[in-house]
Amino acid sequence: MKRQLLTAVWMTLATTVLLGIVYPLAVTGAAQLLFHDKANGQLLHRNGQLIGSRILGQQFSGPGYFHPRPSAAGDGYDAANSGGTNYAATNARLVERVRANVAGLQRENPDTPVPADLVMASASGLDPEISIAAAEFQVPRVARERHMTTESLAALVRSCTRNRQLGFLGEPGVNVLQLNLALDAGAAQCGR
Repeated sequence: MKRQLLTAVWMTLATTVLLGIVYPLAVTGAAQLLFHDKANGQLLHRNGQLIGSRILGQQFSGPGYFHPRPSAAGDGYDAANSGGTNYAATNARLVERVRANVAGLQRENPDTPVPADLVMASASGLDPEISIAAAEFQVPRVARERHMTTESLAALVRSCTRNRQLGFLGEPGVNVLQLNLALDAGAAQCGR
């Protein structure tokens, strides 16, 4: 009995050290060496200042900026409260919020169908990308506010478009932060 108890204690200690300390340190070290940018959240810096992450959505509300999807995460884009609302499609609150979002966007761009991702939050509430249709929907407003031609702005949107992964996985999308940074820099193309 004493021998079995001692064996159990040693196995518990050994697996705790191996799987709780050694393995996580090895994986973290490998990630830092091989995928440093991705392991650290793909953070973007400008002039030594942290301005955001390529993989987390953030709020842009000015009319001269492309707007991201609505966020259901906390007070909006709060990574500590990531998650959707889990409202059913028939939930009165969800229906009213979507109607209000659609009405606001239709005032901005009358007679143009509103893309679903501009009125519905993503599952995480932190999606950094919008669909090409959502970006194109916003082109007239942003071009008007920035005194640009819609053609030059549409070309910038195309340069900021990410294609499907491996050519067939997922849908093409536009990273809102990178697009807005390119706008602020006066760039003709998106910096990746």
